[in-house]
Amino acid sequence: MNRKRGLISDTFTSKKRKAVPDRFGVSDDVDGPVDIKSTVEYLMTLFPRKLFNDSLPLIVLKHQLYSLISDKTTVDKGVNKLREQGDLLMFQLGFDSEAFALVFTSDFKAKVLAGQDGRDTQETVQKFLDRVLSSCTDLSFSKDQMLRDFQFTDAEITQLVKSGVLTVRDAGSWWLAIPNSGKFTKYFIQGRKAVLNMVKKSKYNEVLKADLEERKTPSQVKFHMKYHIHDIVGAELVESIPTTSGTLLRHADV
Repeated sequence: MNRKRGLISDTFTSKKRKAVPDRFGVSDDVDGPVDIKSTVEYLMTLFPRKLFNDSLPLIVLKHQLYSLISDKTTVDKGVNKLREQGDLLMFQLGFDSEAFALVFTSDFKAKVLAGQDGRDTQETVQKFLDRVLSSCTDLSFSKDQMLRDFQFTDAEITQLVKSGVLTVRDAGSWWLAIPNSGKFTKYFIQGRKAVLNMVKKSKYNEVLKADLEERKTPSQVKFHMKYHIHDIVGAELVESIPTTSGTLLRHADV
């Protein structure tokens, strides 16, 4: 089977897993009706807000939901519905074209405005939040769109980039961005690599999920181990195999 190597691998076929609901009503695998919002909220409980001095909104990656809900179409439709309702924002993360961050809109606005308090960009950022986020679900914006549709000036666009709510995509377009999220991306990538290495160094390149959750983590792992496990399972960097002893995680290179 051909696999896309890198940070996100291609889809592989796995067996159905038995659903085991947790206290949020979220299962390890769901075949019936699901509450996408509850699934996102559960994953957000694993986000290490204190690591960032509570300056970032709670962030999960869309593919982490795939580790809990096997039907990707259900996840994608549910996420899009929450975005269309204005409850959820989605961001393209720079380290991989298939990695999308999810943040609740209210949390994003609150953290952005708190970071802008007293700054010369505050008024322009408030205008962006009111005028753009309330009416548009785009992941990126062209210069023509910003100038004509949303009535921003070149100077104001520069202020939005300075504030961190926009980041350059290419000449004349910008990604919607999470301010000050560079450290999150750095810790996320190095933690992912460290956890994958833990799996790869295990006997036969595989380990029980429950055992991995209990292992002492190296210093590179800053996040909750479960946060990383939902990442590597959802991104299909490991295979998730049901056994009589529990879920077995096998490195996808094997």
